[in-house]
Amino acid sequence: MDNFHFSTAECFENCPARFGFRYRQNIEVLPTDDPTNPLILGTAIHRGMEKDMETAIQEYKDSYPIITDAHINEIIKLEYWIPKMKELLPEGFHEVNFKNDVYEGAADLIVPCTKHDAGLPHGQFDLYDFKYSNNIDHYMESRQLHVYKYFFQRITGKHIRKMYFVFVPKVQIRQKKTETLQDFRNRIYEELEAKEIQIKEVVYDPSKVADFYETCMNIGLTDKCEKNESYLCDWCEYKDYCQKGLDYMILPSAERRQVGKTTKRKLWIYGGAFSGKTTFMDSAPSPLNLNTDGNIQFVTMQYLPIKDTMEGRQKILAWDVFKKAIDELEKTAGQNGFKTIIVDLLEDTYESCRLFMYDRLGITHESDDSFRAWDKVRTEFLSTIRRLMNLDYENIVLISHEDTSKDITKKSGDKITAIKPNIADKVANKIAGMVDIVARVVVEDDETRTLNFKSNEVIFGGGRLKNIKTTSIPLDWNELLKVYDEANFFAKHAEEIQGYTKETAEETPSRRGRKSRTQSEPVEESSDEPVQDGTTNTDSETVVLDADTYFYDVKNDNYVMKHAGDSVDMIVDGVEVMKVITKEEFGEGIKKLSGAGEEKPARKRRTRKRRTRKER
Repeated sequence: MDNFHFSTAECFENCPARFGFRYRQNIEVLPTDDPTNPLILGTAIHRGMEKDMETAIQEYKDSYPIITDAHINEIIKLEYWIPKMKELLPEGFHEVNFKNDVYEGAADLIVPCTKHDAGLPHGQFDLYDFKYSNNIDHYMESRQLHVYKYFFQRITGKHIRKMYFVFVPKVQIRQKKTETLQDFRNRIYEELEAKEIQIKEVVYDPSKVADFYETCMNIGLTDKCEKNESYLCDWCEYKDYCQKGLDYMILPSAERRQVGKTTKRKLWIYGGAFSGKTTFMDSAPSPLNLNTDGNIQFVTMQYLPIKDTMEGRQKILAWDVFKKAIDELEKTAGQNGFKTIIVDLLEDTYESCRLFMYDRLGITHESDDSFRAWDKVRTEFLSTIRRLMNLDYENIVLISHEDTSKDITKKSGDKITAIKPNIADKVANKIAGMVDIVARVVVEDDETRTLNFKSNEVIFGGGRLKNIKTTSIPLDWNELLKVYDEANFFAKHAEEIQGYTKETAEETPSRRGRKSRTQSEPVEESSDEPVQDGTTNTDSETVVLDADTYFYDVKNDNYVMKHAGDSVDMIVDGVEVMKVITKEEFGEGIKKLSGAGEEKPARKRRTRKRRTRKER
């Protein structure tokens, strides 16, 4: 440790073991994703006081991979308290660092006592420290401000006149089971309005600085950091290291997770101009169109125009409008009545993002700052789209025009025209990984419109939704839901089907056994027609194998081996077409088929020519 901090000394006094893990072994742990994480909330408050509310909220959001309703609840509290803190506190210098060879610290707020002292050349100052806490008594007994005053004066040569803690009260209430989210948030506002920020003066006590020095000496003299067990252990980030002696990463079980049903749909649809993409989405449940091109005159859905606007004399860029729309959708999810959120068009939002970043970076094109601009634009865009895709709505749909302007050269040298969304390839590949399905709208020669899921080296496609057998459907919302139902069915029964396949391969029950055939035995021909039992049986069963498996092909009287990951049609129109067999049965069957219809020639004994003495 190069320098002492107030926090390191406090950590040592509370629990030497925690101090050892953190500062001597330098063990880093993942930060908790708890929306009420005090470190994250505290940092957000500091950013809000130092800069503005937007920076504070962005700081908070960037600290979490996913924003939920619980996070939005905490953002509501930040939005309430930060303006009140700014009204209450005097202007000064935020996050003032002071450091020497012994100590390093940072004051939340240093306020000059007179205008003459505003440049901080000399004179007297007041010290403020922010606490987002209700535990006032604990902090009033703390050594923190006393240590800050002592070292600030020694390091800077400036005098601290008065010291204050600024206590921002926490509202910690839970949503009732009978309470809607909106009612709960109304109750949050009521609780906030019933509380007040408290500013408490602290009288300097030099003995507390002496105690701090003593703690620092003990740190230097301590080789072994012992445990100091208390109720605080339950909140310690090193609990497992300390209590269980863990020094390794905890891995999940090797057993496969059961794939759940897809209830929230995430789509990316692209196609030619006027192919019916927007009209198709008009039939989705309760849609809201975040529209960039103004082509909404033939649909009934509600929309928000995503374009540059003016607020008074200030220009608001389209990307800011888009991000504010996402903010509002996060806050009001489940309350605003919308079930489907549509971005129309996606590539337009990317261009808006580029212009936004140009303005922020002070450039006119990415090539002006090629070292970082391309990455910054892409990062800003993709991180915002991830926020969009994580919104809590039934359907999130991205719409793009298709691009057919580029050719692909095959290995043979032939050129073929690529069909893909009208957006940069690196961005397109990332977006494809965020959605369930990438689908293309196709207008047939007879003006019939279809939604196609087929992808190859020519047609761009992808997505996370597996087990889709359908490659094309009519451009109809209900038909799209059937595709999801199909995928959900196979996802639901995948474990059962795979387990059945594996079990039958290992145990080979008698009903799956096959009598050895001789050449003279007739082979009963299997019928492709449904079983005639007075009803029509159209059941089919397809499995995706989780292991290499041997089969008897009933229809073609053949023996085959399929590999893990292969899709196999077991039953077609009620008729069993593939039977699982053992490896031994597979080998015997191959032998019989290879020798069928051939008479083996009689084996003749070779005679050995006797060599003469001369030949020897």
